[in-house]
Amino acid sequence: MVSISNVSRGAIIRWNGVPHSIESLVHRTPGNLRAFYQANMKNLKSGRNVEYRFSASEQVDVIVTERKKYQYLYRDGNDYVMMDTETFDQINVPEVAIGPASRFLKDSVMVDIVFADDNSILEVELPTFVELEITETSPASKDDRATSGTKPAIVETGAEVNVPMFIQTGSIIRIDTRSGEYMDRVKK
Repeated sequence: MVSISNVSRGAIIRWNGVPHSIESLVHRTPGNLRAFYQANMKNLKSGRNVEYRFSASEQVDVIVTERKKYQYLYRDGNDYVMMDTETFDQINVPEVAIGPASRFLKDSVMVDIVFADDNSILEVELPTFVELEITETSPASKDDRATSGTKPAIVETGAEVNVPMFIQTGSIIRIDTRSGEYMDRVKK
C-alpha cells in the first residue's frame, strides 16, 4: 500500500477490487478545509472513466505491471490473437482490453500489452498513429476539392473515418488511434 500523494499520472492502482489507470491526479486545498486529491481514473475492466476524491492520507494498492511487445496476427471470434516476437507464444486478447481502437488493427502491427502481477491483461496500447489505405469513398468532383468539408471513407480494416474531400480511393492516410481522426495523407 502506498499513499495517494506518491502516485502519479499513468500509474495503475487496484481500487474497489478493480484495476484503474490514473488519467489525472490534482492536489486541492479548498479554503480552510482538509486537502484532498481529485483523481480521474479509467476502469480497465469496463473502460469507463471514474472520478473520485481521495483524502490526502489515504492509502492505495499500486499494481506492479510488466509491459511487453506483441505482434497482432489475426482475429478469432471476439478475441485478437497476438504473438510474442521473442518466444513466439500466442495469446488471445479480448476485444474489451483493446477498446475502440481495435477497429484500426491490421495484420503484423506491433502493440504493447500491459500485464498485471497475476499475469492478467490490463490493457493493450496500439501505436499512436497507423497508416491505412482507403478502400471505399465517394469520388470528389472539381467543386468538392475547392471546399474544406469532409466525407466518410472506409479504410482497409473496415472502419469508417471522416476524410477531406480531396482523398481518393487507394490513398494511404495516417489515423490517430486514440481519437479515430484523420491526421494527414501519406505520400509513398
